[in-house]
Amino acid sequence: MPPQAAQFTISNDRIPLAVYREIAAHLQQIAGIAVADLAPPKREFDYMQSQLGGLKITGADRLLEIDRLRLDRILDYYANRYDRWDFDR
Repeated sequence: MPPQAAQFTISNDRIPLAVYREIAAHLQQIAGIAVADLAPPKREFDYMQSQLGGLKITGADRLLEIDRLRLDRILDYYANRYDRWDFDR
């Protein structure tokens, strides 16, 4: 479950760029949520690693309960497919 902070970041080194874009598109359908890409960590390019450093999510602290549930379900779905999220505040 993501933190209920005004903003937090999620990351997972196993998620490819296209899937991060898909996740961002799903999250941005929730009223009040804004999503921004995080720069990848400085390292040699590797196709087996993510090309993004993660996503910064803002607005989660102001969500209605139903929208909070949608946020949780979206993130849980991808965590089940790609392994757990690393959350930072």
